Amino acid sequence: QNELNSFLWTIKRDPPSYFFGTIHVPYTRVWDFIPENSKRAFQQSHIVYFELDLTDPYTISALTSCQLLPQGKNLQDVLPRDIYRRLKRHLEYVKVMMPSWMTPDQRGKGLYADYLFNAIAGNWERKRPVWVMLMVNSLTEADIKSRGVPVLDLYLAQEAERLQKQTGAVEKVEEQCHPLNGLNFSQV
Repeated sequence: QNELNSFLWTIKRDPPSYFFGTIHVPYTRVWDFIPENSKRAFQQSHIVYFELDLTDPYTISALTSCQLLPQGKNLQDVLPRDIYRRLKRHLEYVKVMMPSWMTPDQRGKGLYADYLFNAIAGNWERKRPVWVMLMVNSLTEADIKSRGVPVLDLYLAQEAERLQKQTGAVEKVEEQCHPLNGLNFSQV
């Protein structure tokens, strides 16, 4: 544990402030590798700020809206025909495979493959290419098996709420959304 890079920086003041770098993966993949100094800093903090407030319904709604193409546009209008067809075939394949990718635990919690597919890929034909790329990257067997487990940021936010810590966000959805939406097709 002492040898691990904790991704925790201390801002020396009274009381101290901490800056912790997280990644957007299910917390169970990384929690056991987070050093005790980081966990202790979180436990001792009274106020916790996150990149975005993932517990706020407005944040989730705004993230969903920002992913959409302008009104009246569809992905078929902006992607080359061959890429669009390959994407459509791949999503059909994922939809067929998804039931076999799900865990018994997920099924026991009432999570169904059709529901999960629609939650991840629903309305895909209205999304901007950059968001479709990110969506496709998350449609793997390993990622599907971990669905239902919050990503590290969300887990920490839920823990902060449970522990009645004051929470906030350092960014607005627009600050994340506009740069991604500003990428041109060749960059995506």
